[in-house]
Order: sequence, then C-alpha cells, then structure tokens
Amino acid sequence: MPKIKLLFHTLRNLKPVQIYGRLWFRLYKPRPDLSLRPEIRLITGKWCDTATREPSLIGPSLFCFLNKEFEITKPVDWNEVGLAKLWLYNLHYFDDLNAKGAEGRKNWHADLIEKWLSENPPGQGNGWEPYPISLRAVNWIKWALTGNELPENAVKSLAVQVRYLSIRLERHLLGNHLLANAKALLFAGYYFKGSEADVWKATGEKILFEQLPEQILPDGGHFERSPMYHSIVLEDLLDCLNLLNTFGEGGSNLHGLLTSKAISMLAFLRDILHPDGEIPFFNDSAFGLVPTPNEIFSYARRLGIITEDGKGTSSDEIIGKSEFGLWVLKKGEAHIIVDAGPIGPDYLPGHAHCDTLSYEMSVAGKRFIVNSGTYAYEGPERHWFRSTAAHNTVRIDSEEQHEIWANFRVARRGYPFGVNIEENERECRFEAAHDGYSRLKGSPIHRRKIRLGEGQMSVEDTIEGNRIHMVESYIHLHPDVKIIEKNENEVLCDLDGKRIMIRCANDERLQVENSFFSPEFGKKLENTVLVLEKKDSTPIIMSYEILIH
Repeated sequence: MPKIKLLFHTLRNLKPVQIYGRLWFRLYKPRPDLSLRPEIRLITGKWCDTATREPSLIGPSLFCFLNKEFEITKPVDWNEVGLAKLWLYNLHYFDDLNAKGAEGRKNWHADLIEKWLSENPPGQGNGWEPYPISLRAVNWIKWALTGNELPENAVKSLAVQVRYLSIRLERHLLGNHLLANAKALLFAGYYFKGSEADVWKATGEKILFEQLPEQILPDGGHFERSPMYHSIVLEDLLDCLNLLNTFGEGGSNLHGLLTSKAISMLAFLRDILHPDGEIPFFNDSAFGLVPTPNEIFSYARRLGIITEDGKGTSSDEIIGKSEFGLWVLKKGEAHIIVDAGPIGPDYLPGHAHCDTLSYEMSVAGKRFIVNSGTYAYEGPERHWFRSTAAHNTVRIDSEEQHEIWANFRVARRGYPFGVNIEENERECRFEAAHDGYSRLKGSPIHRRKIRLGEGQMSVEDTIEGNRIHMVESYIHLHPDVKIIEKNENEVLCDLDGKRIMIRCANDERLQVENSFFSPEFGKKLENTVLVLEKKDSTPIIMSYEILIH
C-alpha cells in the first residue's frame, strides 16, 4: 500500500504525454534505418571555440567518469552491468572529443570512433538510447566543425543515429532531455543537407520554439531548479548559436530567441555563484559534469553575446531570483544563498532534493556551510544525498520535506510561500515558509527567518501546528572547516584562519556528528554536521546565530 500511494501521488502530477508516452516508448521498438546518408552541407562561416570540460579519456581506451576509471577492452564493456548507468551514458557521449587538450588526443579519438562503430550495432545497448545519441551526435559534429575529419563510416552512422533519434524523442521525459534531442536534430539538420536534413532541422527548431519559453523562467533560471542543469542547458543554447553563426543563420528568428534566452541565463548564473566562482549545491548539482561558469562566460564572450567577464556577482546586498526560488544575501564577509522555490515543475521533479529553506554560506570568499551535493543517480547514496538531513534545513519527526523515492521520483511535495525580504543599513532580512510537512499529523508548517548583519547571522525556525513534534535542524560544514572548541550550546570553528562561532540561542541540544560532502559524482569527503534537536509542543521555536570574528 505505501508503494501504491507513492505511485499515485507521483502520477497525479504528470502530464498525459508522460504516461502514455512512456508506455509507447517501451512498447514501440523501431528498427534503425540504414539507407543512404544525406550529403554534407558546405560551411559558410567560422566555428567558434566552445566551452571545454576536463579530459575523460586518460588512455587510448581508458576512461574516467564520476571519479571511477575503467578500460574498454572488449565489446561487452560498452554495456558493463557492473557500472552505473550514468557512467555508461558518459562513456557513449564522446565529450572528450571537445575537452581540454583534445588536439593532443586526436589519434585516440579517431580510433575510439572506429571502435564504437564496430562494437555498438545499430539499435543495441546504452549507446543507442536517445539521450546518448543526442550528445554523441553533437560531439561528433562539433569535432568535425573544429577541423577534424569524420571517416565515411562515421558519417553514415551519424545519419542512422539521427534517423533513429527522430522517432525516439524523449517526449515522455520532457525537460532538458527533450532539449538535448532538439539540439541534436538541429546540428544534424545543418551538418547535412537535403529534404531529410531539412525535416530534422525543422523538428529541432519546433521543439526549441515550444520548450524554451516554458523551460527558461522569467528570471533566467532553468525550470528544473538545478544550477548544474541550468549550466548544461545554457551551454546547449550557446552551442546552437555557434552552429547558426557557422552556417550563416545569424539573423534568423531562432537565433534571436536563443540569444535572448542565453543572455538571461548568463545573468542568472552570474548572480547565483558563490564568491569562488562556482555553483551552489541545490537539487542535483555537482562540479565536473559541465564546463565551469568561467568557461561558459568565456564562450559567450567569444560568441559576442556578453562583454563582461562574469566572474563577480552583483554588488547589491540582496539579489532575488523569485521564479527559480533563490535569494542571495551579502553583508561584509558573509555571502549566503537561500532556497525558497519549488522543487521543480510539478510534472518533472526528478532532480529535486529536500532542500526547501536550506541555505549555503561563504565567509571571506570561502565556503563555510554547504549542502551535501550529489554523489550518484542510483543506490542508497542517491536517497541520502536527496534527503532533508543532507541539507541545511529542518526535519520534523524524522520525515522528509517531500516524499522522495526511487531514484528520480517525488510523490507528495511541499510548496514555499510567504517570502519576504527587507534590508536596511545594518542588516538583510529574509523570511519564508513551506507546507511540505502539512501531510503529517497536526499539519505542521515550517517558517524560517534569517537576519544577516555585519559579522553576524541569525536563523530562527518556527514550527506551527497543534501537536508535539521532534524537530532537527542541520548545519553542514565544508570539509575545510575545523572544530576548535565545542560544548552543549556552541561550537568554535576555524576556516583558513577565520574564527567563526555557531551558538544556540535557546535551549536546543547541539550535537556534532560526522557526515559526507560530495562536490562531484562518485566523490565523498568527510565533513562535520551540527544538529540542533528539540522535542516540544507547537509552536516550537529553534534558533542559532553565527558570529564571524
């Protein structure tokens, strides 16, 4: 019964196309079309250097993804059952063709393409699923546009792959996956010429015109509310602009839409970064899977979309991204980012974490309080890193804010409300609430108030309702933070010579526990989490303050 209830509350939020589309996608198994390929189109412009990732091909057939190395020595290795699905997906993306130092691995890349062609028959294995096809097709075309020569058998296969993709579009998933499908069709539509290529191009354009107005919020954020996926989609838009410029389509309507959305997304990304120039860890976010923000800003400058360096955030003390749901508060040496937005679109919460009213904090340019990050997309670690206890927010009665389950599912979920921002010369004030726990007995509501002043910050949590509840508030410290002194009410920390005190303001118990921080997939670092506990009848008030010396 619990599983049935979870499934019911999950399905009731989906769009019809996601339900019947999933059934169709599983039942309909088309055969790849091996007919002759279209002709290749002549390039009329110049391909611009793209944003680059770190290399993932560290030997002729040795790969490192998600901080795990594995060598492809035989055909079955492309679908090795002992490897995570995300690892295998990355294997089939061919991102290394356009990674840093790719020119020095040109011979490896040529051999790798031949190896893939001989060991991945059409329509079989992970590599022929729509998302890997989409990314691989783009990477092969980008590699060719950079000045490398795709062998004839690769060009033929590319056409077969795109034909197969065109009848396997991920409309049942929507979101960033469907955008990736559209990008691949657009790239293939311009790389090839003729009536078939024109259909691919038109389909890709149609999806982009339909999806971009919905997926890119008015504040510039991507609607799945993940800073990492925001960066992925932003890179996609820049690549599409690069493609249009290369084939002389700089004045098209699509070029105008892409430019407008890219500028908005670049401004959003610039504003939500920590002082170290990297993304915060809200929802599924991690370093390493996408180019750094600095790489993305540099790419946009080369395309002529922006002129500023994008490294620094606004000098404003409060920056609000109300549609996405992030607020940035700055005062003196303190820089905090607070999440008070939806966990994602109701029909697409697969990358959501239980981080509502959570925050991250940097002090003097260094990360001090962090959410736990994202370790994997499957296994027991997946659930924990999505859990309430892995974020700097409040858990009630050991329940989750939102009913996360399976790897990408959310059943009943809460919604933030009552966001209020104020500022004066002395401090910035933030207040918001959410109803994620209203499904529990007593219908408790969590309300959080944050006050940020020069050298100090206070957090007050109020649990409203009409029952006795066990309340826990979590404060996850960055691994670089060292505990100098501690007692029942306060902890003195050191962050690179900066002394910071965290002190309970009332009668809560303060416990110091061990935890994990995952800044990259497959990488866990030990860190410390402070847990404030209180069991009482509502209204329950818990508070603490942070003093920067």
